[in-house]
Amino acid sequence: MNQAVPFDRVAESLLAFWAEAGVDAMLHDTPVDRIEAGKFVPATPPEKKPLAAPPPQQPRAGAGPDVAGAIAQARQLAAAAGDLEALKAAIAGFDGCSLKFEGARQAVFGRGAADAPLLVIGEGPGPEEDARGEPFVGRAGQLLDRMLAGAGLSGRVFITNTVFWRPPGNRPLSAQEQAVCQPFVERAIELISPKMLLLVGAPSAKAMLKRDEGILSMRGRWFEWRSESGNLELPAMPTLHPAFLLRQPAAKKKAWSDLLTLTERLDRPDRGA
Repeated sequence: MNQAVPFDRVAESLLAFWAEAGVDAMLHDTPVDRIEAGKFVPATPPEKKPLAAPPPQQPRAGAGPDVAGAIAQARQLAAAAGDLEALKAAIAGFDGCSLKFEGARQAVFGRGAADAPLLVIGEGPGPEEDARGEPFVGRAGQLLDRMLAGAGLSGRVFITNTVFWRPPGNRPLSAQEQAVCQPFVERAIELISPKMLLLVGAPSAKAMLKRDEGILSMRGRWFEWRSESGNLELPAMPTLHPAFLLRQPAAKKKAWSDLLTLTERLDRPDRGA
């Protein structure tokens, strides 16, 4: 039968083992029940919430192009122009149309007789017009000149556009771009004092007449154009753009009919309806 080992011998042996293992100090003065301690689950620290991103800034009221301010400036500059040369200079110095800063080389105002009985208004400059500084000088313009000559209108027209800078990529014009240029167009009408207007293409007809109809519906019909002030009224006829005629030659007879109708009215002694 094994005899029990006295406790003091067990303790002495254990202390000797710890000493040989390098233990030379106690961590606590009082014993700790590690089994009970193991049952304690420390509280999980609260998760750190990520910092909230700052709310997106809302655009300020009225941010963006100041169209009303640009129109007011255009009216002031246009009214101060006493002749077509002064109007051309005013347009060149005008910064209110964004097209000026979107790749256009120069302002393209107009060409023709300063006292023309017929004012032709197109859409806007293309690449040839942007390079030369005159409207309707490319293939479409050459076709327009031949048609005007055939109708007996050579030397009797002044040609301009609803805007004076080439849109990038020849994209369609916006209503805002046409609106800020309109005071200059109206001043040109006042200075030239034509008897009637020929509105070439849908963008010109819609902008000048404030109508939403398509050009095929409006062409060949007479409308009354009225200035923003209401002080000026002129008969106006929309017609097909010569660029469209180059793509659709069969439509030339419609545009030719429009020109003959316009010339007949223009040359009436009383110019009545």
